[in-house]
Amino acid sequence: MNRRVVVTGIGIITAHGVGKEKNWAKTVSGISSIQNITAFDSSKYRGKQGGEVTEFSTTHIYTLSGKRLDRASHLLIHATREALLDAQINDEIKNVTVLLSLGTTLGGMLSGERFHKEAIKKGLDNARTSLVSDYLAYCQAMNLFREIQLKGDFLVFSNACASGTNAVGHGFHVVRSGKYKVAICGGYDTMSEFAFAGFNSLMAISPTLCRPFDKKRDGLVLGEGAGILILEELEHALNRKALIHGEIIGYGESTDAYHITSPEPSGRAASIAIKKAWAAAGEPAINYINAHGTGTRYNDLMETKAIVMALGDKARGIPVSSTKPMTGHLLGAAGAIEAIISLFSIMHKTLPPNINYSCPDPECNLNIITKAERYDIKTVLSNSFGFGGSNASILIKGYP
Repeated sequence: MNRRVVVTGIGIITAHGVGKEKNWAKTVSGISSIQNITAFDSSKYRGKQGGEVTEFSTTHIYTLSGKRLDRASHLLIHATREALLDAQINDEIKNVTVLLSLGTTLGGMLSGERFHKEAIKKGLDNARTSLVSDYLAYCQAMNLFREIQLKGDFLVFSNACASGTNAVGHGFHVVRSGKYKVAICGGYDTMSEFAFAGFNSLMAISPTLCRPFDKKRDGLVLGEGAGILILEELEHALNRKALIHGEIIGYGESTDAYHITSPEPSGRAASIAIKKAWAAAGEPAINYINAHGTGTRYNDLMETKAIVMALGDKARGIPVSSTKPMTGHLLGAAGAIEAIISLFSIMHKTLPPNINYSCPDPECNLNIITKAERYDIKTVLSNSFGFGGSNASILIKGYP
């Protein structure tokens, strides 16, 4: 028997700031937190800006040595603490077997960069091997388990830009199946020159503004952050009188392996992920679509085709927006944070705006929302599409 899966805790850190209130307030106001990058010298690149987290530098570490942890671990630990506090589950979490399901593309890449620089400057034998201990993608999950003193299992998805949605979707499946009553799910990534240089080499970084679905779109902006959701089996949440933010009702994924970086142009494979999520949810009416919407020419056109292919002609009337122009593309954190924004839109009955949109593209003829609007949102579809043809979609609805 499938259980119902609800969200009882939210932790979020983006360039907008730390916490639910600040992130929603700036999102609904259409504020861009994209600024000149300070983490490294971006002057040699096509784009110079990104969504850096400036209000957060570190978090207090109780068990581990905080000075030895990569920024990625600090972001992850802080967001998880916030989510656990929001769920009011701190007292019992150590006595519950949980699943930790995380998505990331870079892991502790900043530590990897430092190790590489030391190896070049001092020689490989003299570079600090301690930097490697928080570089690999699974290390941050291990650090979180040790710091929070969790019991259970963890799984880390490194599946390009679909990673965060993959992680939440997997958590949804295992709680729905009854294997776990609680899952800590989400994604994280930091602003890394390694990733920035890679996107720059693909000519995917915008030299101007990120403009999803706009005819003049010329690329994405990168960002950093962490988003964590506490998923619970409904009866478990009700028994402990938890405040329920919303419900996960469907998840779908697909892989097309069309190209290492370019999306499959017809949108067919991406539409399969949408169809799977929609079917798993019982094909409810969808009131808003939080698009992957990177602002690159090929992604936005492909996503338009996928949405229409999956949902039919009625898809053109569903409100659509991408929040990436405000905080940047958060890579492994994107899907989780956009699921959180989707929850906020339901909770506040308000459509987030797709900023920087001024020149409609007739090929992307969706119902793009350019200003925040009050709207009776009950169910939201959130999409994530990554390099290598990794596609994931999730459906979220309000809880009475």
